[in-house]
Amino acid sequence: MAQPQSGMPPPGYLLEMFQKLDKDHSGTITAIELQSALSNGTWTPFNPETVRLMLNMFDKSNKGTISFEDFGALWKYIVDWQNCFRSFDKDNSGNIDKNELRAALQTFGYNLNDATVTTMLQKFDRIGRGTVLFDDFIQCCIMLNNLTTAFRQFDTDQDGVVTLHYEQFVGLVFSIK
Repeated sequence: MAQPQSGMPPPGYLLEMFQKLDKDHSGTITAIELQSALSNGTWTPFNPETVRLMLNMFDKSNKGTISFEDFGALWKYIVDWQNCFRSFDKDNSGNIDKNELRAALQTFGYNLNDATVTTMLQKFDRIGRGTVLFDDFIQCCIMLNNLTTAFRQFDTDQDGVVTLHYEQFVGLVFSIK
């Protein structure tokens, strides 16, 4: 998607973009249709899991699609992530290295140890270069937020420590979208 300078393009432009993406003219956009429009700046397809996570966030009907009414919010969400990513990509390399990822996570309020940041980097480094691309950065942040939200259900005293039975842990992990 082209990035508008003001963050949100005129409504007519959004409708035109939506109609171009809606290849089957169903009035909704699927993950596959959305993925075809997204670019992480490397000429590689946007990570399908990232597309799925984003689509789920804006899919109010739980049908695996988004309507035009939800498209504007999704557009803004992606533009906001682009701006966020660029602000942490200090060397303008088009990807985020371990130090840049740590800085981003700290800015978001996550004070994670070096081993955890390394694990996250390895998990979301799809190209094996010790860096995270734009789409994988979004996925990393969404998943960390989802994990944190799920964890806090059990961390009733907000001390960062919980005791879980194995089945509670499995239920917690599998309940995360």
